[in-house]
Amino acid sequence: MQWTKVLGLGLGAAALLGLGIILGHFAIPKKANSPAPSISAPQDLDLEILETVMGQLDAHRIRENLRELSREPHLASSPRDEDLVQLLLQRWKDPESGLDSAEAFTYEVLLSFPSQEQPNVVDIVGPTGDIIHSCHRTEENVTGEQGGPDVIQPYAAYAPSGNPQAVNAAKHGVAGVLVYTDPADINDGLSSPSETFPNSWYLPPSGVERGSYYKYFGDPLTPYLPAIPSSFRLDLANISGFPPIPTQPIGFQDARDLLCNLNGTSAPTTWQGALGCHYRLGPGFRPDGNFSADSQVNVSVYNRLELRNSSNVLGIIRGAVEPDRYVLYGNHRDSWVHGAVDPSSGTAVLLELSRVLGTLLKKGTWRPRRSIVFASWGAEEFGLIGSTEFTEEFFNKLQERTVAYINVDIAVFANATLRVQGTPPVQSVVFSATKEIRSPGPGDLSIYDNWIRYFNRSSPVYGLVPSLGSLGAGSDYAPFIHFLGISSMDIAYTYDRSKTSARIYPTYHTAFDTFDYVDKFLDPGFSSHQAVARTAGSIILRLSDSFFLPLKVSDYSETLRSFLQAAQQDLGALLEQHSISLGPLVTAVEKFEAEAAALGQRISMLQKGSPDPLQVRMLNDQLMLLERSFLNPRAFPEERYYSHVLWAARTGSVATFPGLSNACSRANDTASGSEAWAEVQRQLSIVVTALEGAAATLRPVADL
Repeated sequence: MQWTKVLGLGLGAAALLGLGIILGHFAIPKKANSPAPSISAPQDLDLEILETVMGQLDAHRIRENLRELSREPHLASSPRDEDLVQLLLQRWKDPESGLDSAEAFTYEVLLSFPSQEQPNVVDIVGPTGDIIHSCHRTEENVTGEQGGPDVIQPYAAYAPSGNPQAVNAAKHGVAGVLVYTDPADINDGLSSPSETFPNSWYLPPSGVERGSYYKYFGDPLTPYLPAIPSSFRLDLANISGFPPIPTQPIGFQDARDLLCNLNGTSAPTTWQGALGCHYRLGPGFRPDGNFSADSQVNVSVYNRLELRNSSNVLGIIRGAVEPDRYVLYGNHRDSWVHGAVDPSSGTAVLLELSRVLGTLLKKGTWRPRRSIVFASWGAEEFGLIGSTEFTEEFFNKLQERTVAYINVDIAVFANATLRVQGTPPVQSVVFSATKEIRSPGPGDLSIYDNWIRYFNRSSPVYGLVPSLGSLGAGSDYAPFIHFLGISSMDIAYTYDRSKTSARIYPTYHTAFDTFDYVDKFLDPGFSSHQAVARTAGSIILRLSDSFFLPLKVSDYSETLRSFLQAAQQDLGALLEQHSISLGPLVTAVEKFEAEAAALGQRISMLQKGSPDPLQVRMLNDQLMLLERSFLNPRAFPEERYYSHVLWAARTGSVATFPGLSNACSRANDTASGSEAWAEVQRQLSIVVTALEGAAATLRPVADL
């Protein structure tokens, strides 16, 4: 997530079977006299087990997990990152609370770091080259945690090295970029030290948001291949997706020194911020400012690329009845600095949830119907690398066997309400889980009832319900939904948007994201962390233990109908002008709606009786595989990994099927018969084919 304002400076020119072995191994009975797993076993969700898990998830233990996880910086591939790999393995192999198996899978991936010998610098130099002002190279050490040797200097990962110099982009073109976070976007306009951390949750003036500037996700050297020794690797010269020019992030304290002294025309109203001055575009500095008019900004970036080992850690609970069906729950482990919120709040929850389930497992109290896979991904901050390499290495197995992926990255942004993003089929299980869990804080509301107060929508089917957000590509769910077509969700607690304009928690990706920041400002008492753990735990148990999978495919009908109506209202007349009919799309949506409703009726009828477990298994597979039917790997050739025709990135303004929206936006000013309008027709055909395939997936399995 690159949530930043950009200050442009015109500086010249601008093991293939590894998972299968583990799961296959645990699908085999341990003792010769143990009964083999039977698909006919009647095991279903045990409400007493569910209640036990909810009661045993401990806020204090989550707090202590977070204290340990965020004690030191743990940048991907660093010694502390490796220490946490060992911590996870130790926890998941514990004889009293561990899982059936735990193993680390290591990939050699291309990462980007600033030079320790030559730090990146931003200076203002006079006409003779003498330095008259320097931006801060590090963040202010306000709590004693920002100045340690393992605190990485703020930098833009994968930005090239270089030494551009000038002041304005208009005259020369951009050859270097400075990036900063404006207090208007992150601090509700507050910027003085007395108003910021450690006195409040707001970002101090020296705070700098680190981040990856790689366009794609996954290891840059091995697109579509796992970064293992046998894989082909690109030459460095052939890598695409890196920034073309040197880039360096700075704090808003330093941005103020630059922006508030610029001369020239006014910046657009939407570019104005809260630095206490009127933003201008240059060229040059004001003659009455702090720097002479002929001063220049010099940016020196010394980033370097390195091959490093980064590990995923997987912990597995073998399913008792359907061990070949997987419920995945994951979060990344690496952070830019201490990472108490991002990502350690999620890992703290993951460890507590796996402890509770592992304890029940080791006592012999419980074993899920389906297998549960806990995952700690490596190198997410550099571009979702660990999770992407995992999906590349085990592509076929995961597509064939994965029921759903649950992501808990930042577990707690703030402590007002739950926020869930996901694909429509998971809405039902999320609602069912949250209706049964008490919301933190005063009163006696459920998490569901509290959620609906903050984020809601009017459903033509259900009335007023909480809003389930859509998934973009901001965390490790991205390769699962966009590349594999696996029903996915992302769970967090967040803030009351009526009380803050912050687009994310203020210390995001800075050295101020520490344990004390969470403990004092985000979630004192850790009740919101506990609420996320209970929500995720309930969803995991419902997905792994329920006889009938609690995925409701008919909930996709609302999304498809909404997309269709947007296309008809906002694109219909334009398409007619170019002799393109939406008729086939209307028919395809109607087919899907009919088949989804019919499948729902068949499931309801079976639930009233004593169905053949094999028949239930077939229906469950239809529910599981629906999401895959929306994939078309040729739909977006200009993108990488995006193949889901409903959830790919949308650049067009119309909130409809993304490929259609994007193609119409590009074709709008071109003549009929152009390649751009041919692409519109192609995208329409891709959507229609996907919807017809989805409808076919939902028909009785004997019907072709």
